[in-house]
Amino acid sequence: MQSLTYLDLHHASFGGLIPPQLGNLSNLQHLSLGGGDSLYEPQLYVENLGWISHLSSLEYLFMYKVDLQREVHWLESTSMLSSLSELYLFACELNNMSPSLGYVNFTSLTVLALPGNNFNHEIPNWLFNLSTSHIPLNGLDLSNNQLTGQIPEYLGNLSSLTSLSLNRNRLNGPLPSSLGLLSNLEDLVIGNNSLEGTISEVHFNKLSKLKYLDMSSTSLIFKVKSNWVPPFQLERMWMSSCQMGPNFPTWLETQTSLQYLDISKSGIVDIAPKWFWKWASHIDRQLIDLSDNQISGNLSGVLLNNPYIDLSSNCFMGELPRLSPQVSRLNMANNSFSGPISPFLCQKLNGKSNLEILDMSTNNLSGELSHCWAYWQSLTRLNLGNNNLSGKIPDSMGSLFELKALHLHNNSLSGDIPPSLRNCTSLGLLDLGGNKLSGNLPSWMGERTTLRALSLRSNKLIGNIPPQICQLSSLIILDVANNSLSGTIPKCFNNFSLMATIGTEDYAFFVLDYFDLYVENLMLVIKGRESVYNSILKFVRSIDLSSNGLSGSIPTEISSLYGLEFLNLSCNNLMGSIPVKMGRMKALESLDLSRNHLSEDEDFQGVDVIDENEDGSEIPWFYIGMGLGFIVGFWGVCGALLFKKAWRHAYFQFLYRVKDWVYVAIAIRLNRLQNNLRVPRM
Repeated sequence: MQSLTYLDLHHASFGGLIPPQLGNLSNLQHLSLGGGDSLYEPQLYVENLGWISHLSSLEYLFMYKVDLQREVHWLESTSMLSSLSELYLFACELNNMSPSLGYVNFTSLTVLALPGNNFNHEIPNWLFNLSTSHIPLNGLDLSNNQLTGQIPEYLGNLSSLTSLSLNRNRLNGPLPSSLGLLSNLEDLVIGNNSLEGTISEVHFNKLSKLKYLDMSSTSLIFKVKSNWVPPFQLERMWMSSCQMGPNFPTWLETQTSLQYLDISKSGIVDIAPKWFWKWASHIDRQLIDLSDNQISGNLSGVLLNNPYIDLSSNCFMGELPRLSPQVSRLNMANNSFSGPISPFLCQKLNGKSNLEILDMSTNNLSGELSHCWAYWQSLTRLNLGNNNLSGKIPDSMGSLFELKALHLHNNSLSGDIPPSLRNCTSLGLLDLGGNKLSGNLPSWMGERTTLRALSLRSNKLIGNIPPQICQLSSLIILDVANNSLSGTIPKCFNNFSLMATIGTEDYAFFVLDYFDLYVENLMLVIKGRESVYNSILKFVRSIDLSSNGLSGSIPTEISSLYGLEFLNLSCNNLMGSIPVKMGRMKALESLDLSRNHLSEDEDFQGVDVIDENEDGSEIPWFYIGMGLGFIVGFWGVCGALLFKKAWRHAYFQFLYRVKDWVYVAIAIRLNRLQNNLRVPRM
């Protein structure tokens, strides 16, 4: 194919050695090679790139996930292509960017993109020093490497640069002031580095063409005058964790073309100015993220009009704002919004709602849940937890047919769990814990085979655990602790197949993709401590049936849940012996069987941590130590307990735990003694 000028084999699933005979295509101008993102797709590799120097007409070279680590002279080989204008080597396992010749002569190169490789050295001088290299670069992408050191001051030499991407490296130190000389720069992406120091107006003096600015996840301090008018009009601005506070950045009002704004975690402690909400409501604004600051203000009457809005973890107050149908993701969690929730839910929209995600958890919202859920049928995730809501869960919530996650935890909701929720056929997470719900645990929940996490803890539920619950083969979290459930533990718990395997995870439900910027969360009580799990929730495997009235024995079948990490059956009326096979549950990190009526199986005693050769003298000494400690500490401690209520409460909680420990220790000793008596002595 001597006349071939264009060859694109990208995503063609070829693997193995790239044939050096490609070097015979002397008229080739465009070459694209490489695999896709699948782990099962074979990988291409080269022994050396000497053949590529024969492609004298090549202008465009693209390689994606091609293994080039065997070729240490890749830079010399590619720089010999005098016609090459665009070079893209994505994730090609390159290790070194410093040429053995000491210089590079890319005479026609306009784009150099080397992201996702293994560079772990400083940025080489030849990229910027035009006295030894002639590189009329328009685009430079070295992102997703491990580059170290500072960004060189001679960055300003690349006067033709339009795009610079150095994000996700280990660069440190200040941002060079010569950045302000890049008058053609449109995209500046330097986030996710260890950069530090102050940014001032000097860094932006001549950047009149700048449209995309990403300084997120750095330690840079953005310090400009309050009356500063930038020379640019940004379209996208990502400044999360870059310190811009404590004052609200007033210069944002000048940015009339801004579509994406992220100033989360930026140290702002200020009232949001009135102009901001009018500015933010412009139809072109796609994303507004002000989360994790201390921004305050009353939003009553404010109209929110952006597809994605995150105001979480701030100090906003007053009644809830109004929404336009444009809003699809709204997070207002962890604020001080107050008042009844019904006016918000029953507001009349100017069109059909597109709201998919609504998180208003941890506020001071009150009143009953309305019957207006038919207005919000596009909802996929709803979190109203940690508020002051009361009344019953309305049947109309069953009209949320697309719902995947429902959080109503830690309110004062009462009544039965409505059977209409069975209509939510996509439900994957249901958290109704910490309410006053009564009635039986519904058997229809077994129909919701999509459920991964079910938390009904701390309610007033009664009756048996229905065997239909075992149909939830995808369940990884079951928490019905602190209710009044009775009966036996179903033997069919071994049907929880995702708990039966080690190392499985579930990306499909708990974490949305990067662009959705929302991670599901759930409060769990693990090892006696309340913790909120979010990004690692997909890895958790937990069953908590504690503080109920369950009876009977622990079913042997539960021992087949080899992936289970946390099992709490404490504070029940369980009897019989502990199943021997529970010793095979290698993933188990926490097992609580306390405050039951269990006895150990003879074969299970090897698991006991108490040495069989000891004579039991530690128990009397324990009592003696306690007695002496009580006498010595009486006047120093008990006197204070008489006057300090919090200390008094904590002290008696401690004694209560000590009592349980002593009870368990004595029970184990007595059980061992009985077993020894049954063994005939020789």
